Amino acid sequence: MPFISAADGTQLHWREWGQGEPLLFLNGLGCASDMWDYQMTAFADRGYRCIGFDRRGHGRSDRPGHGYHFDSFADDIAALIEQLDLSGLTLVTHSMGGGEAVRYVSRHGSARVARMVLVGTTTPKLLQADDNPSGLPREAFDALWSQWKRDYPRWVAESTPPFFVPETSQAMMNWIGTVLQAPLPIALACSRALAAEDFRVDMRRVDIPTLFIHGDRDHSAPLELTAQPSAALVRKSRLRIYPGAPHGLMYTHMDRLHADIFDFLRETEVVGAP
Repeated sequence: MPFISAADGTQLHWREWGQGEPLLFLNGLGCASDMWDYQMTAFADRGYRCIGFDRRGHGRSDRPGHGYHFDSFADDIAALIEQLDLSGLTLVTHSMGGGEAVRYVSRHGSARVARMVLVGTTTPKLLQADDNPSGLPREAFDALWSQWKRDYPRWVAESTPPFFVPETSQAMMNWIGTVLQAPLPIALACSRALAAEDFRVDMRRVDIPTLFIHGDRDHSAPLELTAQPSAALVRKSRLRIYPGAPHGLMYTHMDRLHADIFDFLRETEVVGAP
């Protein structure tokens, strides 16, 4: 299996499918890169090099007892990009992965990144504060984490149907459970980092075309708290809102998502890209 070494020696797993201009897929909280199987297949067939990446603590990567904060996640992405010598890169993210991509560009610059696609993003700031009154109260996060610590599998089971739509097959809903490949302590550490982080300054530094795709039935990351204010902060942004789409729209609205991303890639094509 391919691995790269992070700055602290953590071994991070990556995989690829296809050849051509590179797309790097960044995962939602708790998920391994397998979550992007349908997108990696579709875009490899269209002539792209699709790269999946297991963040530390997830999937096949090492599970160290440290480094679960967004500066570290961004540095891990930088290590992958540099060691694979990627350029003209598109970052395609889901949920928590959006914050990782934004922090990477803010912290390491966009010299190697041509554009970003943030699906179901959790940026710019989730936690309620005096300057973020529409955020979620701390008590809501405390209740969530308390539930996880009592019965994480039950929470996963109860949260799966709202991640999809009623027409989704039971087999697909069962499959998504196999993609969750992070132990409880790491899932908690990542969720706490996500709740505490403020990406508003980072997003103002983003200087590349960025496409936000979000469902108006996303209960995990409500549109008015996430994608709408995020798009307003990024200068070269576009926002596509899918009526009736949930947080798992990469499965429930697969054809439309693929078409919108492909159009975005073509419209923002980099001259001389591999």
